[in-house]
Amino acid sequence: MRYLRSAAVLAASLLLLLATDGTGASAQAATRRAAVAVPRIRTVTLPDRHGPPRIHDEWSGPAFDACDAPALDTLLAWRAASPYQAIGIYVSGSQRACGQARLTAQWVRQVRAMGWRFLPVHVGLQAPCADLSHKPKRIDPANAVQQGRTEAGEALSSMKVLGFGQGSPVYLDIEAYPMSDPACGQAVVDFTLGWTEALHAAGYRSGFYSSLGSGIADLAAAARVGSSPLPDALWYARWDDRADTDGSGGLSADLWASHQRVHQYHGNVEETYAGATLAIDRDRVDG
Repeated sequence: MRYLRSAAVLAASLLLLLATDGTGASAQAATRRAAVAVPRIRTVTLPDRHGPPRIHDEWSGPAFDACDAPALDTLLAWRAASPYQAIGIYVSGSQRACGQARLTAQWVRQVRAMGWRFLPVHVGLQAPCADLSHKPKRIDPANAVQQGRTEAGEALSSMKVLGFGQGSPVYLDIEAYPMSDPACGQAVVDFTLGWTEALHAAGYRSGFYSSLGSGIADLAAAARVGSSPLPDALWYARWDDRADTDGSGGLSADLWASHQRVHQYHGNVEETYAGATLAIDRDRVDG
């Protein structure tokens, strides 16, 4: 969850074409007065027969995410001395940055027994227009929905092996991307719809992580036009040092408002508790 950059949401415009009397007057008038905004994201709906699972462990509090699953003794020390109560871990995906040598079902059981909660993350294909040399694999806009389903299958396999049962969320990590091409944003939305559909069918909750200025903006636009099925929770990155989930000015109060948000509010920081140091991103959960 690195290399985030903010971007403005761009809108296209459409010239409204009207029938004329042949003199061109009506067309000229239309040219002067009509510039109807075209939605950046179009409406797409997929079957969601199962819907989100009813199992939902609501919890709110401070969390952190780390590239690699921390050592058990470190987490034991942090559980006693740090303010954090939940940890984001990269459970799957072909473009994870760290090897996760410690991440096993036994590790999950032991960490859970300490009292930690989990935010599982999947890092796979990225936006077609993303400028990420370290994550070169991209979504194919023509096949985005099916690719989302396939990536969900990969995440589900890892979740089950690690002992995360039905009702658990898994967050799709889409790093920041430029907003200059609406087709790129549409591919991200389509991919996420396929991801969500497949997770729901398996009884798992769908999450989505991205920067507030790109992926989150496009998911919000998808919600506005009625696309579905949308993720059950959003994890938005805005490094404003505000440990809240109010949307940081980019996510309105009517979207994902029922304990469905995580805010990554500070990144790339080292913290030490009880003599144990970790490099983390800071998060606030309202889930």
